[in-house]
Amino acid sequence: MSTRRSGVAANVRDGAIAVCVAATLLVAGLSGHRSGTDLDLLGFALLAAGGLALAARRRAPVGVLAVTGLCAVGYQAVGFDVPAVAFLFAVYAAVRAGHRVITVVAAVMMLAALPLAALALPQDMSVGEAFARGRGALELAWLVAAGAAGEALRQAERRADEAERTREETALRRADEERLRIARELHDSLTHQISIIKVQAEVAVHLAHRRGEQVPQALLAIREAGREATRELRATLETLRDDGRTPPHGLDHLPELVERARATGLDATLTIAGQRHEVPAAVDRTAYRIVQESLTNIARHAAAATASVRIDYRPDALAIQVDDDGKAMPDSAPVPGVGLIGMRERVTSLGGHLRAEPRDEGGFSVHAELPVGRTP
Repeated sequence: MSTRRSGVAANVRDGAIAVCVAATLLVAGLSGHRSGTDLDLLGFALLAAGGLALAARRRAPVGVLAVTGLCAVGYQAVGFDVPAVAFLFAVYAAVRAGHRVITVVAAVMMLAALPLAALALPQDMSVGEAFARGRGALELAWLVAAGAAGEALRQAERRADEAERTREETALRRADEERLRIARELHDSLTHQISIIKVQAEVAVHLAHRRGEQVPQALLAIREAGREATRELRATLETLRDDGRTPPHGLDHLPELVERARATGLDATLTIAGQRHEVPAAVDRTAYRIVQESLTNIARHAAAATASVRIDYRPDALAIQVDDDGKAMPDSAPVPGVGLIGMRERVTSLGGHLRAEPRDEGGFSVHAELPVGRTP
């Protein structure tokens, strides 16, 4: 149904073009102030026929090329010095239909026939004048052809842009589908196995405590590894399932993040310094992730009573600092976990730098600076 409808629309468009070209040719012919002789009437008929023939240029491009060419030669022979506009439209249609050789032959024949038609006029005309008249008949037509070629090029570029946009959308959709497939595979395979390990380790530790037995360090390590693997897998699945359509967490969500940390018993505070201004989206998300990961690490490993979060807005950078009063000592080297490595990779990708180390007075400090001027 859609194909039939588009075909009808194309036919209507071709008919409208044919009528417009025929009207243009007749107006150009009337501007010569003809006297109404039989030859003049024949000339007007040829002008109208050449224009109206364009209505069939899609169905019979070679036939229309021949008709418009003969009509142009005919009305030139009877004295109508009118540009061969219809013939140029027919040339365009024939080339578009793939009849290149026939079109070239017809164009060469027209270049030769128009001066000969001028020589056939009853008034005395030199060969040079005849060639000049034939050339003049095609000059305006070539301008029309140039405009038609420009429009065709514009349409081709538009179609190319649409095709490129479609390819990009297809690639993004396939990437999203692949991310979701990986997330499903991870959830169906790893989540179940890790959950079993974690539950069995928890039960074993619980039973050992009930019996008053000493819990082996290996068992405690297995339990902690199971917990850590569960948390990391959950974070990975959330990242894979993030389709980019839901608003990401950023600096505006830090008060909620600190409040959740306080709900766990940690005395956490948030300080905002400097003149607040808009920051790039990537910086906004990364700042939130740094604070989130830092508070999570404090709750898991630091055995801290207090934690402070400070966000410092600077003209060219955003500084984030998270300190705690946990058990880390200046002479103890931090063990880089997955979370800390991920933080460093995020900061580095934005052109910033991250420092994570024990404090001189005890506890641990995470300090990051993210540039806001050169980040896309």
